[in-house]
Amino acid sequence: MATQLNIAVAQIDASRTAGNERIQWLEQQLCAAQAQSVDLLVLPELFVTGYNVGSQVATLAETSDGPTAAAISELAQKYQIAIHYGFAERDGSKLYNAAQCIGPEGYVLGHYRKRVLPPGFEATFFTKGDEVGLFQWGGFTIGMLICYDAEFPELVRQLALAGADIILVPTALGRQWGWVAQQMMPTRGYENGVYFVYANYCGEENGMAFLGEGFIGCPIGRQQQDKQDLARAGSDEALIVATIKLERVKIAQARLPYLMDYHHVIKAGGLI
Repeated sequence: MATQLNIAVAQIDASRTAGNERIQWLEQQLCAAQAQSVDLLVLPELFVTGYNVGSQVATLAETSDGPTAAAISELAQKYQIAIHYGFAERDGSKLYNAAQCIGPEGYVLGHYRKRVLPPGFEATFFTKGDEVGLFQWGGFTIGMLICYDAEFPELVRQLALAGADIILVPTALGRQWGWVAQQMMPTRGYENGVYFVYANYCGEENGMAFLGEGFIGCPIGRQQQDKQDLARAGSDEALIVATIKLERVKIAQARLPYLMDYHHVIKAGGLI
């Protein structure tokens, strides 16, 4: 039997209040996802606190095993769906823009801290992470990045070279950056032969307008039977679902052997 997973992206309106309202909304999405046999559900960047919250993030931040993590763990077990979500992580005196995946057994499968912080809100309040995010689950090797991280081809390539089949990217992409979601991010998946799962907000939060357009990208690219996007949301709240198959990663990487040839290119250029 082919190795495959049903993956969902849950796109939330950013105006929803942090805390109980978002957890209740998440349970509604999980109920709908369960009816579609979803294995893994992906949520946006800083889902727990909201993104454009300024100094309030320091008050809303929690440890990786805090009360919200406990609530999400309960939901993951109740619906038997792994949940990957963004949150503001407090670790001692430091804050991190983090994401973690809690499996259907209720424990953390993978944890990641954003490594590239854009100027402004994030650079002011967060500390940079310094570890590569990878975990094994469901027969797949799953890589983790957060928003701006994925705009650096080197970080995506690093995960692909480490064996990632899927890259999960919670994001908080503003409405003015449409080309990032429509062109750049699908290209990141295509040029590495990996599935690319991009979970964004829609709506507005404290004066910031979000694009929406979360998507699940196919590693094979545009073929007769395969669109580059297996599923893509619009500008409103949505739950999108797609089935991903490990064999398509192997096909994509064999058809365009960028990863295999990468070492030759680097060596020929005198970079190693």
